Amino acid sequence: MFKYAEIMKKKQTFPEQKQNLPGNEYMMTPEPEIIRENYTGSGKLLGKTAFITGGDSGIGRSVAVHFAREGANIAIVYLKEDKDAKETKDLIEKEGQQCLLISGDLKDEKFCRAAIKKCHTTFKNINILVNNAAVHFPQNELEKITNVQLHKTFETNIYPFFYITKAALPFLKEGDTIINTTSVTAFRGSEHLADYASTKGAIVSFTRSLSSMLAKRKIRVNGVAPGPIWTPLIVASFDKLSEFGKDNPMERAGQPSEVAPAYVFLASEDSSYITGQFIHVNGGELVG
Repeated sequence: MFKYAEIMKKKQTFPEQKQNLPGNEYMMTPEPEIIRENYTGSGKLLGKTAFITGGDSGIGRSVAVHFAREGANIAIVYLKEDKDAKETKDLIEKEGQQCLLISGDLKDEKFCRAAIKKCHTTFKNINILVNNAAVHFPQNELEKITNVQLHKTFETNIYPFFYITKAALPFLKEGDTIINTTSVTAFRGSEHLADYASTKGAIVSFTRSLSSMLAKRKIRVNGVAPGPIWTPLIVASFDKLSEFGKDNPMERAGQPSEVAPAYVFLASEDSSYITGQFIHVNGGELVG
């Protein structure tokens, strides 16, 4: 793992490498930094249960480990990356917390309902819902986005937000939170990720709408909009990794360890007067 001091001292250049989607963290060079060595938990999420989609690797893994260090038990939904998922489970258990692994396809609404039920049966509560799983398939021309790709991108990136949230709502109560992962591309577009950016824009509208729906129930709904973060999806999707993340004011990509604390803030009482909002963790890019 990269050390935080090393990240800040120099601009990183990542070696060229390639994986098949959705990507595996254990095969990345270098592996992402999951949590800073000097990150100290303070019981912000003690006794809570978090349900995280795409929690086996990347930002999701980092969020899971941070939540565990803050005292939460974790349920992780992932597609088929068993080795990454088991490593995440080990990291959570090293923090003294329990971890439930649930493998399946979030495009299937029946699976989503079953996953939520399994989490509640295991931990008896769900307090934090993190909708995070996503895919993207870069295309520089609109004509190259096939109907198959278009449907898969939307069915993976936005439909499950509805499926999972609908299934979880009967178990959420006053003070609980929902956190949705969107992207910097939702706010400024992307010339090579038009379908992905469109789903992330939908997540912004979903988050704002849901926050209004649930305000009277005192359930807060917010989002995080990451910029270029070093995750398995990047390695599995892009070429020219040596240039990845260098087109923002900080001239480098971020690490998952630099994003996850935003989720801790939104999941905890520290953000008790915040709903319908987004935290932009993007290396200084100014977006509306």
